[in-house]
Amino acid sequence: MSGIFGVVSKNDCVDTLFYGTDYHSHLGTEFGGIAVLGAALQRQIHDISQTQFKSKFYEDCRRMKGNKGIGVISAFDEQPIYLNSRLGSFSIVTNGLLENTEELAEELRKKGISFSEVSRGKTNATELIAKLISQGDDLIDGIEKMFDAIDGSCSLLLLTKDGIYAARDRFGYTPLAIGQRPDSIAMTSETCAFPNSDFKIIKYLEPGEIILVNEKGMSQKRPGGDINQICAFLWIYAGFPASTYEGINVEMVRERCGRSLARRDKDIDVDVVSGVPDSGTAHAIGYAMESKKPYRRPLVKYTPGYGRSYTPPSQETRDLIAKMKLVPIEDIIKNNRIVICEDSIVRGTQLKNFTIKKLWDNGAQEIHIRPACPPLMFPCRFNLSTRSIHELAARRAIRGLEGHDLDNVDEYLDNNSEKYKKMVEWIAKDLEITSLRYQTVDDMVKAIGLPKERLCLYCWTGECPKKREKIEKKVEYSITLE
Repeated sequence: MSGIFGVVSKNDCVDTLFYGTDYHSHLGTEFGGIAVLGAALQRQIHDISQTQFKSKFYEDCRRMKGNKGIGVISAFDEQPIYLNSRLGSFSIVTNGLLENTEELAEELRKKGISFSEVSRGKTNATELIAKLISQGDDLIDGIEKMFDAIDGSCSLLLLTKDGIYAARDRFGYTPLAIGQRPDSIAMTSETCAFPNSDFKIIKYLEPGEIILVNEKGMSQKRPGGDINQICAFLWIYAGFPASTYEGINVEMVRERCGRSLARRDKDIDVDVVSGVPDSGTAHAIGYAMESKKPYRRPLVKYTPGYGRSYTPPSQETRDLIAKMKLVPIEDIIKNNRIVICEDSIVRGTQLKNFTIKKLWDNGAQEIHIRPACPPLMFPCRFNLSTRSIHELAARRAIRGLEGHDLDNVDEYLDNNSEKYKKMVEWIAKDLEITSLRYQTVDDMVKAIGLPKERLCLYCWTGECPKKREKIEKKVEYSITLE
């Protein structure tokens, strides 16, 4: 999971690039990087696993000058990659996940193409994307051929002397939006990067669409396709509350999720409604509004020191953050029946060991867990939203009930089936809580507000879209800078 940002300006763009990239810090924890093009290309990458993007890049950005640049907060690969290719020099940042990285890398190595970057002993996926693109007849052709070659997803920003090419993943799993102010056009994964820099959203890129932004403005180079499968988990968990995707705000979706959870909870009575901060907060606010029960904060996140416990790659780091970041308030917890809204239950270990335990230890009378999405059944194939299938709490429950792993889990996907109910009971017992009730797929889709066929629900249903045929359309628009 990564976040990317780019800007082209009539004036120097570095401050805008610095702050715009920083607004993606919730999406990655390992590396940050920026590339700026002025009289020359300047590029910098830092390890941000133990510090904030701002502190690492503040001095770098004081030295950089240029009117166009790209930035990234990355959960895995060191980026941006610079490539002096036969199509010209360019820098590139990407967001997505490739399933066939090593197979594609081996094919290129057989052609005599070498790789210089590695990520934890494996091929750097962003470098692979850059070298796949360089095999095209031109950059546009190279991007399209890259889309054809990869299994998974990739949205990208590509910086050249001619401007910044922005391309959204062919199936739209990851978002890209365009913002404009009088002197600049910006491209972003997260629209929360726009308001404080005075950008107004003017367009959400279509899946597979490619545009070029330069000093003259913005022009479409390839149209989008007819399949859109944007990741639903963006609204439920990964996205920042102030961001919008496809015109739909994250915070509002989470409130609607909470309301739908409350409407299904007519059989319990509680004293306090709360959410696991930060992403569970809005779900809990919606639950409180619907149930007319008071929203309170029995667990408070120590925001200055700790980020998300989900994004770091090592389990040890995730557990440490989960333990240290949430501080319990005994006066709110003691003797109360509490509903805890959570964005999701992935492994369940952090929820059990560092959230639920703190509530019991501080005198909670009852604990009712309400995840805002259905049980996660399949590891994400497109953007690292979930990891190994064996880690998933629902799969552990199925193994516990069946005595072995199942290839076909269809009966456990139906929230009205007896097997589904037994699975939920198993998870509740394992978590040591009073009750557990998941969001249904239909209620989650309704809360988001897009047709079901326009959402990627793979983590919950195991269903993927079919690959679309390449289509040709005429250029539809261009936008100029003032």
